[in-house]
Amino acid sequence: MQKKCVAEIKDRDLVEAVFLVKEKIVAMAKNGKPYLTLKLMDKSGEVDAKVWDNADQVGALFDRNDFLAVRAKASVYLGKMQLIVSELKKVPDDSVDLADFLPETDRDIEAMVEELHALVAGVKDPDLARLLSSFFHDPELLAQYRVAPAAKGMHHVYLGGLLEHSLAVAKLVDAMVPLYPGLNRDLLVAGALLHDVGKVREMTYLRCFDYSDEGKLIGHITIGAEMLHERITALPGFPAELAMLLKHMILSHHGQYEYGSPKRPKTLEATILNYLDDLDSKINGIRTHIRKEPDNPSRWTSYHRLYDRYFFKENSLPEEELELSPAAGLEPSELMPQTVEASVPVLSPSSAPEQGAPRRERPEAPRGGQERKSFSNNPFAALKNGKE
Repeated sequence: MQKKCVAEIKDRDLVEAVFLVKEKIVAMAKNGKPYLTLKLMDKSGEVDAKVWDNADQVGALFDRNDFLAVRAKASVYLGKMQLIVSELKKVPDDSVDLADFLPETDRDIEAMVEELHALVAGVKDPDLARLLSSFFHDPELLAQYRVAPAAKGMHHVYLGGLLEHSLAVAKLVDAMVPLYPGLNRDLLVAGALLHDVGKVREMTYLRCFDYSDEGKLIGHITIGAEMLHERITALPGFPAELAMLLKHMILSHHGQYEYGSPKRPKTLEATILNYLDDLDSKINGIRTHIRKEPDNPSRWTSYHRLYDRYFFKENSLPEEELELSPAAGLEPSELMPQTVEASVPVLSPSSAPEQGAPRRERPEAPRGGQERKSFSNNPFAALKNGKE
């Protein structure tokens, strides 16, 4: 039986399809024989693949970001689907439609753009309204912002992910502002929409998602602060203190130095942005991790390297409500009851290592005197060292 997309592949299927090569690694078996380990993808997902024979010769035929016509046998190994490749052939770029190979948001991008414009129109502070309009009424900037992914490997890793994530953080802002009188709602909305704007230049997404040279050398936080400064400079009379507060939010939104943040949050709005950004990214990242293993019969996921744990997949909802699709179009009040158990603050994704191969399960308690990785951004951890 032939399958045309990753999402359709089942155990023991005979697969004959075209995929995009996301990763290509030459490894060595225990007997000293080289083999290829690949990650193949289309818009429906990605799947691991192995080439056991003639790895050197076969590997010379293609590279990462190439399209391959593949014949393979599917099998489930350690709860994850993989392909054992028997034949492959490089496919010319002009014979495929790139849109068939890049994952994209489940939400309607045009509807999200309308939502974005509605948020901008709802900002009452005239200076912040001018600033947001200068960003999102710029056709070139908006064209990038609406399709860019939010990250390479940890959360919202699909076209439209940056826009989806930014809107979600803005919705969380509006959900919590009524709970805490005195918050600057307009400043928080501006921070939500602009905190990751630098990713339009940090990320490349015309093939497999990766980092640009500018992204690797400078990073989206600094890029975003530079973009903000350029826009503010072009707006006559923009208040210097308001500019400083918004720049601080962008520079501190990762929360801690070890997570790539040049500054730690030192205003209430910056602290809120840090945690709401972290919350939405973790919910999406955990859900994505669960969805990647539809063939895993266990009630637990495979080991997640970044979070240093396995996740229990059940939440006691009736079976018809267990669909793990993104909460597209939901208001925060509708979203929160289903996500509260996954909303513990965790490590910031954009500065953490990529997810790797599963490991054997191990106890949750620390061993050998080593401190376990934290699932929390603790803003007070450095106080004992006398910092700030």
